[in-house]
Amino acid sequence: MMLMRAPGVYRADTDTRVLIDEMHRGAYAAGRRVLDVGTGTGAIALAAARAGAASVTAVDLSARSVAAARLNAALAGVPVDVRRGDLFGPVAGERFDLVVSNPPYVPAATARLSRHTRARCWDGGVDGRAILDRICAGAPDVLSEDGQILLVHSALCGTQATVDALGNAGFAPTVLARVTIPFGPVLHARAEMLEQRALITPGQRVEELVVVAGIR
Repeated sequence: MMLMRAPGVYRADTDTRVLIDEMHRGAYAAGRRVLDVGTGTGAIALAAARAGAASVTAVDLSARSVAAARLNAALAGVPVDVRRGDLFGPVAGERFDLVVSNPPYVPAATARLSRHTRARCWDGGVDGRAILDRICAGAPDVLSEDGQILLVHSALCGTQATVDALGNAGFAPTVLARVTIPFGPVLHARAEMLEQRALITPGQRVEELVVVAGIR
């Protein structure tokens, strides 16, 4: 699937593909109202629409990402309602059957989240969980009574932490997939910092991607 994107918009990568694969494997989107949080190019939203979702809404804080997702949906000829705003703000008061997200999750040097640089696509605060934890805590407010959530992120920011966060939010969580991949450019650049924090072992240059699901 060819996707248009402007500079500063996250390029759909392995983590996106892993989440889409699990969404397809479990037929999570078929016939459901789907919300894609942090849509970027719209890759996951488009995949949900093509998988037979009853409706797809996509949200992103970045104006460039919103423009890219709208363009890609139009070019693909699939109906996706793309809105700009912070996480669940643009859909307050609405209900969905499935929330999907590939949020920024890379551990960063500071807790400050970037707003106007490319790093906003991947920086997740010092522990990588600044956005992840907000999604876990806020998802119940927009999900139907038997709604589900699918998240993908690196195990570097804590697989068990996500399981616990979803459990605390009222979900029955489970880890659906684990995929080991080589470091990309961002993690290579931060390898020394990650070693110093004992988030990786000396010389480690691979990470594990996980897909975590939660059912209300």
